[in-house]
Amino acid sequence: MDTLFSSAHSCHVHHHKFPFLFLFLFFLFVLIESCSGFGTYGFDIHHRFSDPVKGMFGVDGLLPVKDSVPYFQVLVHRDRAIHGRRLATSTGGDSNNKKTPLAFYNGNETYRIDSLGFLHYANVSVGTPSISFLVALDTGSNHFWLPCDCSSCVQSLGSPSGRVELNIYSPNKSSTSEKVPCNSTLCSQTQPNRCPSDQSNCPYKVVYLSTGTSTTGYLVQDSLHLVSDDSQSKAIDAKITFGCGQVQTGDFLTGGAPNGLFGLGMANISVPSTLAHNGYTSGSFSMCFGPDGIGRISFGDKGSTGQGETSFNQGQPSSSLYNISIAQTIIGGQAGDLVYSAVFDSGTSFTYLNDPAYTFIADTFNKLVNETRHSSTDLPFDYCYDISANQTELTIPTVNLVMSSGDYFNVTSPIKLIPFANGSAVYCLGMIKSGDVNIIGQNFMDGYRIVFDRERMILGWTPSNCYDDKTETNTLAVSPNTAVPPATAVNPTATSTQIPAASPPGGSHSPLSKPFTYTLMMTLVLFFAIV
Repeated sequence: MDTLFSSAHSCHVHHHKFPFLFLFLFFLFVLIESCSGFGTYGFDIHHRFSDPVKGMFGVDGLLPVKDSVPYFQVLVHRDRAIHGRRLATSTGGDSNNKKTPLAFYNGNETYRIDSLGFLHYANVSVGTPSISFLVALDTGSNHFWLPCDCSSCVQSLGSPSGRVELNIYSPNKSSTSEKVPCNSTLCSQTQPNRCPSDQSNCPYKVVYLSTGTSTTGYLVQDSLHLVSDDSQSKAIDAKITFGCGQVQTGDFLTGGAPNGLFGLGMANISVPSTLAHNGYTSGSFSMCFGPDGIGRISFGDKGSTGQGETSFNQGQPSSSLYNISIAQTIIGGQAGDLVYSAVFDSGTSFTYLNDPAYTFIADTFNKLVNETRHSSTDLPFDYCYDISANQTELTIPTVNLVMSSGDYFNVTSPIKLIPFANGSAVYCLGMIKSGDVNIIGQNFMDGYRIVFDRERMILGWTPSNCYDDKTETNTLAVSPNTAVPPATAVNPTATSTQIPAASPPGGSHSPLSKPFTYTLMMTLVLFFAIV
């Protein structure tokens, strides 16, 4: 930089070239500021049964023990109870979908907790002064809304230690809040034909296909406070659009999303779309899930060179979801040439598949395992196997999904280890037969950083322990459950395991390298034209 300045001063530059020199210096400044591309910003995400969430509501000891039979029963029940919400629409809902409340057990006592129907939550900060909200995360819907000056919403949640008061957003109490008017382009694009007049606030209504569940109110803009993922922890106040939810119905009144919903879908109104449109990040984000129930969502993360990739399906009824095509399924080296589509949904605990994919995977897996199939009907999974008391090793068939791109998605955790109270244990194929849409749930995503790139319209995946910035130890390595004899090791069969080699983010082949090169060339051309 000093060389360029000294060269510029040493040249006999005529006065009429000063504007051009100024233009060059300005362009060079823009180049320096933008050469690194968009940053990534995010926050931690929490499983509904993670320790921080349990501590917040004082329900530790009332919830099922992790990896116990009741634990898996509750999660499967929850998947089925809110299964329809991933088909969120602004025009209708399914009033015939009856909800069965979840019960949590503590000895002979039953405690019904009226909270947290979604799978993952995040503590987000909005407004000036900032207020925190524990919002549900949902890749199956698009709107971000908060309980707001509401006449019908959840004000607090019950817990054994008393009521937990929840924050309620109010536009009048935030100095950075702006109501979206009906005559704005944003309103006409997202809420057409809903405005009574141009001067009115832009109304919204989203009806979810789950027990007539809905949220109604008007759109506002305010600051979402984010922190960069790098070591500098740079804070930004991102102006975003969200719903001031005045009236909630259905599951939202019984705690489905008691403190707001954070839509991560593909529509222009979703948070990732808004962040990209306003120039804060690229139009991409990633999610990973740690074994302790704490993960990370990073906005602007476009993945890394060498990651596995496949295109999203577009032009289908479910094209607003993260829908991909699977061209082949390989179980323990045995291939099935089945072509089917599936939705990658981080809000679903387990993987749900229709026939013929479900039957092929289950039957092939069943033929390859060495253990005896478990006969109990208490388990929520159909294919479970007894682990003998003196068993020291499990040989688990690999599960590979070959995407339409040809890249392999190796399921790192196809099984769940479940201990019984009598000291015995089983392992189960973590897959359930679906009645409608095929869903790749969180259990098949474990061990990966999943990238939802909405600019290139691809799904990406890279092996990750979800703590790459904190430790080099892979804490997601499969290890025996405490109910299994100490010498037992889980050793998945390596047959047909093909995972694309992953390069660390920010390497020499960054996706931003070409745009940077072109910009640098233009700068040099402009410079030499001036001097």
